[in-house]
Amino acid sequence: MFEPTPYRSTPVFDETSLPKALQAAHCIKAGSWGVLEVLSGRIHYVVEESQVTHLMSAGDWQLIQPEELHYVTLIGPMQMQVHFYREKPNIKPKMSED
Repeated sequence: MFEPTPYRSTPVFDETSLPKALQAAHCIKAGSWGVLEVLSGRIHYVVEESQVTHLMSAGDWQLIQPEELHYVTLIGPMQMQVHFYREKPNIKPKMSED
């Protein structure tokens, strides 16, 4: 996992259990950071303001900044999880080529 240790992680979501709220623009509260981890399959991660879209595949992760509006879109079968931190985790994004 990433350093420091997350204070909370979501359940593992798949294409049938992914909450609609995560598929619409939302943000992480001020003072918290997130790491979106794709465990299987593929998704699109979209930054709302810029509409920059990243194709993410199994093994990829994305740092989510506090208060940055974002959402995910489904491509097909997948599993993903989000981990939450009180300080910025020491990672670099790992994503497939767009």
